[in-house]
Order: sequence, then C-alpha cells, then structure tokens
Amino acid sequence: MVNSSELITFNHAVIAAVNGVSVLVCLLAAILVLRLKLYKTLVYRLALYQVLSALVMSSIDSLQTVFINYDASPDVYSHICVAVGWMILYAEWMKLLFTIWVAFHLFCFGVLHKNLKKLEVLYVVTSLLVPALIAIVPLVTHAYGLNSDGDVCCIYANTSVAFIERLALWDGPAMLMLIVASIAMVVMVIKLASQVLRRSKYEPITDGDQFWKAVKQLLPLATFPILFLIFEIPVLIFHINTTSHSTPNEGMLISGPGVTVALWSMASGATVIIHISVARICGRKRKPIKPLNVSDSHLLFTQHLATGSHANSATRFSLPPASV
Repeated sequence: MVNSSELITFNHAVIAAVNGVSVLVCLLAAILVLRLKLYKTLVYRLALYQVLSALVMSSIDSLQTVFINYDASPDVYSHICVAVGWMILYAEWMKLLFTIWVAFHLFCFGVLHKNLKKLEVLYVVTSLLVPALIAIVPLVTHAYGLNSDGDVCCIYANTSVAFIERLALWDGPAMLMLIVASIAMVVMVIKLASQVLRRSKYEPITDGDQFWKAVKQLLPLATFPILFLIFEIPVLIFHINTTSHSTPNEGMLISGPGVTVALWSMASGATVIIHISVARICGRKRKPIKPLNVSDSHLLFTQHLATGSHANSATRFSLPPASV
C-alpha cells in the first residue's frame, strides 16, 4: 500500500516529467513556426498563439513541484500556493479562449464564409485580459489552496460550495464551450470534405492545388477544441469524485488535474509539429511549395470552385478575399 508521502512524491515527479516534455514540445513547435516564417499567415499565427499559451500553462503547472515540502513550512507555501492557483486558472482560461477563438474563426471561414481577419486583435486582447478577471474571483473568496491529495494548488474543490465555485468558474464553462466548439469543427470538416469530394469528381486534386492547400492548413487547427475536450472530461470526473467522497482520491496514483494540464499543452504543440512536418515532407516529393498565404488564397479558392470548366451550381460559393 502506498503511503500519502510516497504518493505525493510520485505525483510531483510525474507532473514535473510530463510538464518538462510538454514545454520542450511547445518550444519546438514555436521555433518551427518562427524559423519557417509561417507566422506571416494568420492561420499559423492562430496556431502559434495556441502553442505559446500552452507553453505558459505547462511552465506554470511545473511550479506545482515546489509544494512537495508544503508541510515543512505551510505559512510560507500557502501564499505561494494561492499565487500558483491564480496563475494556473489564468493560464487555463487563456488557453481555452484561444482555442474557442480558433474554432470560431475557422467555422466562420469554412462554413459561413465570413471575413473576420480584422478580429485578430480582439482574439488576442480578450484571451489575455478576460482570464485575469475570472481568476480574481477565487482570490476574493479565498478558494485557492492545496487539493485534498496535497499535490496541486488550484480552487480547493473539496467541499460542495468550493466544487460549485470550481464548476462555475472553470469546469462548467469549459465543458460547454468545448462541446460547442468541437461540434462546430466537425460541421466545418464535413463541409470542407464535401467540397473536396464534389470538386474531385470534375478534376484531380494535386498538392499544388490552392484549394487543397488551404484545406490542409485549416483542418489541423480543428483538432484543438476536440483534444482539449478529451482531456477536460477526466478532470471533471476527478473533481466530482473528490467532492462526492469523504476521503481524498484514495488509490489514485496520479493527480488528474496536474497531469492533464501538461497533456493539453503537449497535444497542442505535437499537433503543430506533426502538421508542419507532414506538409514539408509531402512538399519535397514534388517541387517545394512555400507556405500558402491563406489570405491570398481565398480568391483562388473561389475561382477554383466557381469558375472551373466542369463546375456546376452545387459547387459555386464565394469566400471573402482575406478571411484567414
């Protein structure tokens, strides 16, 4: 039987290791985007915002390891714990809002064909400021603290009142927003896939095709809200389990929230790395193609769909000249 001290030590070691890998993955993804100058295209800037927010989130989450000696000096560590709890909630909301904005932007482009490129500043400002306001609420209500397992600082959701606050400030909104965003991304993927299939009936689609390049650049971003949702579900179950039992999560060797935060971040970085790597490898099979500026591709997108010699009315729709 693992005792409490050994369990806390093990959890901190796992949290530190997973966050360390996550930071490296996100750094590599950010370096690739910057090194290849892909940030000049909005679609990759949105991916870069995701990666940077994930990098911040994992870096802050790695601070949880300092609380391995919490019992040795609780008066000191309690104040640090509150600060880390605030930063964790801030980082989680920042990552969430960037995810939702990406989903919103892609849905408007791929389904509604709306020009929302000018909203980039709004995406960034709201994703940086709104989380700070939300994270202040538990600070005022003194809800931040060490969880019942003694290994993670967060909203201390071990009582029904604290659980409701946690549910209202994070788990509830996050689950609702991610479910809606995930459904929107599925709709967008189906919409774009149907356009690809319809168009392929009249002429072959090649790697150099501007329409196909635009689709390939957009689809990887659609995975962000879906992956986020997949990792958020276990956290919600973890908090429900903590609140519904009088004892901590006995027998659970790994703290769900601590590791899941790192996995969110790692998934974001890995998605970008895999997408860029596959695009580069496929591009080398033929003549190298520079990254598509999607804002310039919208006109081509429309022309290929609407003016092809074999296009019919079912394939004709127009996209704004500078949406993504």
